[in-house]
Amino acid sequence: MEKKRIGFVGLGLMGSGMAKNLMAAGFPLVGYDIDESKMEAISKLGGKRLASPERMSAEVDVIIFSLPNSHIVNDVVKNALKLFEFWKKGLIVIDATTADPILSEELATQLREKGIEMLDATVSGTSKMCAEKDVIFMVGGKEGIFKECQPIFSAMGKEAFFVGKNGAGATTKLVVNLVLGLNRMALAEGLTLGKKAGMDQRRLLEVLMKSAAYSKAMDMKGSKMVNKEFLPPEGKLGFYLKDVRLMLDLGHRLNCPLPLISVHAQALLSEVSKGRAEWDSADIISFYEALANL
Repeated sequence: MEKKRIGFVGLGLMGSGMAKNLMAAGFPLVGYDIDESKMEAISKLGGKRLASPERMSAEVDVIIFSLPNSHIVNDVVKNALKLFEFWKKGLIVIDATTADPILSEELATQLREKGIEMLDATVSGTSKMCAEKDVIFMVGGKEGIFKECQPIFSAMGKEAFFVGKNGAGATTKLVVNLVLGLNRMALAEGLTLGKKAGMDQRRLLEVLMKSAAYSKAMDMKGSKMVNKEFLPPEGKLGFYLKDVRLMLDLGHRLNCPLPLISVHAQALLSEVSKGRAEWDSADIISFYEALANL
């Protein structure tokens, strides 16, 4: 079967890894990013460049977004790609952004009126995991479109889950990130207590990873916390704070109390206020060590 032609918008930490994996799997790819150096990097690997972004819809079968938030996705759709002016019936849009579920569902409805189907296909994993195809996708939209795009998801990650209607993928990502963030916070709190008690944090981490307290957050962030390896980031602390704000907003809309993640938001804000938004999310341990005067 002939592979779908892919347009990829957003070639940052996550997007570049996905785009490279798609090209490695043989998918023809057209890349777009406002950063010229990122466009050049993809071009050197065999990706195509466009003279103008609004030409993308005419040249591809699927457009994938990997952007900072839903507001930027909406702006790119309307003002850069101009999909409401230059669209092609049968085009599929896959939004891999950590999106606002409400805005994502609204955009899907607007695009469907033009004959364009959209999947919100959020990603669980770091940029390093993304480059290694070790991520999963949580996908909302029409199940038939999801099945049609399975080869694309298989090229970018290890597994894809269909979770329901448009917006469900974005909601699932927020739930996953809520649990993941609290796992990181619990790990940072435990490591700080151990250090304050005079324990060797490396040995303590080794014990934790073999104990009933184990979580994958220990694999991903444990050594970074202990060794203070916060730059370059695999996942930016400021980006995670953006996700937490989406969680709190969703909880507010649904009258669902979220006391633990509310506390976590304050800890993240404390670190961002120190100019650490670009640091790795493992920096959350710095919040605890400052409280403990370590």
